[in-house]
Amino acid sequence: MAEESTTPDLVELVRRQIEAVNRRDLDALMSTCLPDGVYDTGADGLGVFEGPAAIRGFLGDYWGAFEDLRFELEEVLELGSGVTFSAIRQDARPAGSTGYVQRREAYVIEWVGNMVARLTVYTDVAEARAAAERLAEERG
Repeated sequence: MAEESTTPDLVELVRRQIEAVNRRDLDALMSTCLPDGVYDTGADGLGVFEGPAAIRGFLGDYWGAFEDLRFELEEVLELGSGVTFSAIRQDARPAGSTGYVQRREAYVIEWVGNMVARLTVYTDVAEARAAAERLAEERG
């Protein structure tokens, strides 16, 4: 009998995370966060959030600022050594507004098994891709 791979499909895990965000399912999203996980807003300067309680608080506040919020996964790559790169487009309508805003950003995620150890947000997609490639090489 052939052995089944125990290596998680990180691309699929990223897709599931985006689906959870679009459902505003914070519990599903947080279920992949390590107890010492980090959410780093990077260039936005909104902060570095450590641990599930801090991350949950930040994301809940962020999501609450919008009446409509949709993330579209434009690209996702598994670069090896537990590193993924993803480019995201956010389409959102701020609470109390009739206008929509759009933003493009990228996430570099460091995984331990099927759990997120660190997610760093970049506003420059090319910078994020380069950082993810370097990180995968360093962890390799």
